Amino acid sequence: MNDKITMPIWAGGNFLVVMNTTMFNVSLPTVIDQLHITAGLGSWIVSGYSIMFALATIIFSRLSDFIPIRKLISIGLLLLGVSSVLGYAADSFGVVLLARLLQASGAGAMPGLGMVLASRYVPYERRGRAISMIASSSALAFGLGPVFGGAITEYLGWHELFLVTCMVIGLIPVLWRLLPKEVQHPVHFDFVGAGLTVIASAALLLAITQLSLLYLGVGVVAILALVQQLRKAGRPFIHPALFGNTGYRKLVMIAFLVFILNMSMLFLMPLILADVFGKGAATIGMVIFPGAIFSAVLMKWVGRWIDRYGNFRFLLGGKLMLGAAILLMATMLHESMYIVLAAYVLFAPSLSAVTSSLSNEVSRILPKELIGSDMGLSQLSQYLGGSFAVAGCGLLMVWQKEIPVANAFQHIYLLLIAVLAIALGLLYQYRKSQYPLKRTAKQDLQQVSN
Repeated sequence: MNDKITMPIWAGGNFLVVMNTTMFNVSLPTVIDQLHITAGLGSWIVSGYSIMFALATIIFSRLSDFIPIRKLISIGLLLLGVSSVLGYAADSFGVVLLARLLQASGAGAMPGLGMVLASRYVPYERRGRAISMIASSSALAFGLGPVFGGAITEYLGWHELFLVTCMVIGLIPVLWRLLPKEVQHPVHFDFVGAGLTVIASAALLLAITQLSLLYLGVGVVAILALVQQLRKAGRPFIHPALFGNTGYRKLVMIAFLVFILNMSMLFLMPLILADVFGKGAATIGMVIFPGAIFSAVLMKWVGRWIDRYGNFRFLLGGKLMLGAAILLMATMLHESMYIVLAAYVLFAPSLSAVTSSLSNEVSRILPKELIGSDMGLSQLSQYLGGSFAVAGCGLLMVWQKEIPVANAFQHIYLLLIAVLAIALGLLYQYRKSQYPLKRTAKQDLQQVSN
């Protein structure tokens, strides 16, 4: 595979797919008004997509251990394209929600399989560059999604948002030609484990969003059943060896916490600009735009630096820069909307650097036969963290409705600093556990040379 051609094309497709996650956020009030539904029902157009997208990511990644990547991505993109056509023609809430869920089922193929592809076929000395390219396309998509979504909704209509995603169908013949021709193995897919993972993840997310003890109980029972299934299954959906690797567990937890920071920032910024400074959708998009562009431009060099200097420096440095951006919001967001702009210019490239180095480090510490499982689980942890973040931020704003709105936002950012501190603690523990292994390997090489 020629990764210098394939990975940029993949990153372009990933941009379209991930942008579809946030394009509908700004159009939601219009959809609710035109379909004559409640805000609670309308929120499922966004939250239902996020849940399905997270679950589809790990399922496609796991299937890549048996089925060639080019077959899986063709299925995913075709499902995404066809469901987009369905959404464009929809005139009822039920059909719109169905189209969004089907979109998410296909869209999950792109980010998960992209990381598997880079980890499996790009040489390690260039892998950081490839993974950074995918990460920067995701960061750019998260930032520009509201911009494009608001403009298209205002000037064309929300139905036309579905047409943007239809363009991914054109990628199918291109990627089919570029991707390696892998050998298909007999599929030993753990459907029970996959089903329990879906139930557990969805139930826990619903427990947060609905404040429901019933869903929490369902989630706990599903997790206990999943643990038993993973122990007895011949080829489990999530390989138990992943949980036995303490370093990998820490990296997955760090990914979860980092995406809490990411989605909290993306969720809160538009609300701050609207509720504190009274800005409209167009202005909100323009405030987010510089950070997204700066991140995409800078990541071209960050990928090369990761390959040259290693992952840890960018994991630590990126988190410290995230902390600076969050601290700026926690202390000064009430001063000016330009504080929000400056914070996101600092935040967006730092986040891309952290997620790129995280994925690269995961690909380094685990064997290739576990790449499908480990990348899928890492991606799932990220998107679940993002879903928890949006639900949690929403609840925190409701609980603080009696205090000035700017103060309420600042309190949330102070909590995010605590989340970042936990992530830094986990990184310190990971580094401490990995350093003796690297030192021992270096000593062994010196003994062999002597």
